[in-house]
Amino acid sequence: MTLFEKVKANLILEHDKDDELLSSYIAAAISYAESYQHLSEGYYSNNEIPLTTEQAVIMLASYFYESRDGGTGGFFADSALAGRQAQDTINSLLRLDRDWKV
Repeated sequence: MTLFEKVKANLILEHDKDDELLSSYIAAAISYAESYQHLSEGYYSNNEIPLTTEQAVIMLASYFYESRDGGTGGFFADSALAGRQAQDTINSLLRLDRDWKV
């Protein structure tokens, strides 16, 4: 299953009307992961995405999709606290594969 298919499955999307939008959210989520992990831009284009990072990308792309109307929490809940909790979880997953530099 591709990353795109995993994100669609996570969102329970069965139509293709938002595929282009969803692809842009996945690209943004991957870019965020690379930046957060101190990796060069495009790193995951040429390297395998670790499972924990993949899950973070799935969650972040799903969050972008579900909260695209400006809501704070998307499907996580409609509150600022829920949005913060989602971001903390995503960052915790990304931290596991981070390239720690001093």
